[in-house]
Amino acid sequence: MHHWRRDVVELAALFTAVAVADAVANLIGHGPDGPALLLISALALAATAGFHVWWSRRHGHAPPVSDTDARRAAETRPAGQSERPAADEVAGALWRMRTTVKDQPGSLAALCTALAERRVDILSLQTHPLADGTVDEFLLRAPATVAAADITRAVAVAGGTATWIERADAHDLVDAPTRVLGLAARTALDTAELPLSLRQLLGRCTIRSLPGTPAGGGRGPQPVPVEGVLEDTVMRLPAPEGGVLTVERPYLPFTPTEFARARALVELDSRLGPRIPRGQDVLTLPEGNEITVRRVDTGDLAAARAMHDRCSPHTLGLRYHGPVGDADRYLNHLLSPRFGRTLAAQTASGRIVGLGHLLWDGDETEVALLVEDDWQQRGVGGELLGRLVALAVEAGCESVYAVTKASNTGMVAAMRGLGLPLDYQVEEGTLVITARLAGAPASARPAPGTARQHLGDPARRD
Repeated sequence: MHHWRRDVVELAALFTAVAVADAVANLIGHGPDGPALLLISALALAATAGFHVWWSRRHGHAPPVSDTDARRAAETRPAGQSERPAADEVAGALWRMRTTVKDQPGSLAALCTALAERRVDILSLQTHPLADGTVDEFLLRAPATVAAADITRAVAVAGGTATWIERADAHDLVDAPTRVLGLAARTALDTAELPLSLRQLLGRCTIRSLPGTPAGGGRGPQPVPVEGVLEDTVMRLPAPEGGVLTVERPYLPFTPTEFARARALVELDSRLGPRIPRGQDVLTLPEGNEITVRRVDTGDLAAARAMHDRCSPHTLGLRYHGPVGDADRYLNHLLSPRFGRTLAAQTASGRIVGLGHLLWDGDETEVALLVEDDWQQRGVGGELLGRLVALAVEAGCESVYAVTKASNTGMVAAMRGLGLPLDYQVEEGTLVITARLAGAPASARPAPGTARQHLGDPARRD
């Protein structure tokens, strides 16, 4: 209706203008003051046009804005007034956060509201019931401009206490049931996976397995009840092979839910018994002899002791840093898959000529080598070490270290042959070499079999 009225008014104005123009033309053509009247008419028309422009603006008769003009106006919006978030805010940062709230209606809602006010997105949530509250564990995505301190302050105002937060990565996007099932599958396939599975289940923690009969004799630790013991930041569980499995996380207390999950994982490992994946690689030495590299355990104890008997006291001393007569006492611990992984190099007749150990030492990982004297300088130690480091990378270890004597040039050469960044520390003749795995490019990380080119290299002394 509005547009119809406007068209009628404009048409009437047009006819009026034509009539006026005809009358003016007749008047000028028949009168003596024609030029003056023409000038007056021009001024009148200019005034009318100006009045029309003012009237149109006052009453909103401007032409409609096209879609193209609207886009141009949006593109020229002043900086700081854009309604779209910046690219870095959309990507954001991932955080893992844990806080304790009161077990009452509305406590979780207040927490979620406080996070939403800061544009923090909740990707997943787990609840851990306590006797006097609830521990809520979040996976968050926050804008890059929101710092960890901003999040914890908002949580504290909303009623959260004992808040802990750290950066997360894409691996944390897997939901909890899927992650637990995956860890259970890994544990079921390999006894050596239990400490690694517990570490991934519980986060950064220190895991120690104390055998019932320590290497070298002596009494083992005090036994714990079948159901285990939970003491704030420490949990103790009966180790499947006897002794005690201790898990410690000083920076964050364990919840009963976490304790139940860890206990179930240890029980699964105990019911399945000792097991290792059965697989082997056959390698050919330059002189034509073949050696086999495979996983070994306590079932190979007799063959490992026979290798000890063939090794010289000097070789055993470089490996065990103590009395040579005590070397056999350590083998039962070293070959147990509960404490790490052991690879053996053996001949076609089944005789073991080299052992490589990957040992879980709390939250660190140690590598160690022993090669029979007659098989040194053939690259056997380098082959074992390369495969051990590949296993450490697969397990998610950030570094591995080797402890030896400063005079053990063979071990130094084997570590240098990895092609990884190394750190050296020497104290009173003891050399500790640490290879960093996390910061190394993927191409520099050795994989099983990549050390074969070293076989038969006379420059290597393993």
